[in-house]
Amino acid sequence: MIPPRKIKKLDFIGSFPTDPPISDLPEFAFVGRSNVGKSSAINSLLGRKKAARVSRTPGRTQLINIFEIDQMLRLVDLPGYGFAKVPGHVRHKWKNMIDQYLFGRQMLRGVVVLVDARHTAQKLDIAMIASLQKSSIPAIVVATKVDVLKRSQRAKKLKVLRNGLMVPKLIPYSSVTKEGVNALWSIFDHPEGDYG
Repeated sequence: MIPPRKIKKLDFIGSFPTDPPISDLPEFAFVGRSNVGKSSAINSLLGRKKAARVSRTPGRTQLINIFEIDQMLRLVDLPGYGFAKVPGHVRHKWKNMIDQYLFGRQMLRGVVVLVDARHTAQKLDIAMIASLQKSSIPAIVVATKVDVLKRSQRAKKLKVLRNGLMVPKLIPYSSVTKEGVNALWSIFDHPEGDYG
């Protein structure tokens, strides 16, 4: 197994309600339903415990959070979609924020769509993937929390999920066991590759 990528320099660029600063570095954004494990996935990728704030409360990430790795790449943590105990106008604001970033960002090289491996395909995830495909934005579909699946059910559940999302492949991922970390880094380290 390839050892996890060593990060020499990690910079938190900041949290932005709209229009995050432009850079010439390739960016990969993380999206997913609230509580799918976005922040945990980012922390496990970065080899840090608290780079991205983790919470059991859905909707904790409310701004566009940008992390820069070795002055070569940026990972972008976007607010979760689908459920949060916030007023409707706030959810609408978050949706606009996400859409403006995803569909207007020149340096965006791909979007990591996190889905919960324990569940079948959800309508909001299907809609997000379809929107990205329609806009020719590569979608990297990652099934989180695979460590809690029973070994006997894993292959079947992942196949049902992949078919339901109508994607050719997905990456099994666990922030606990670090499964999938190297698979994602191999994509990030080759941002011009064909992985959608």
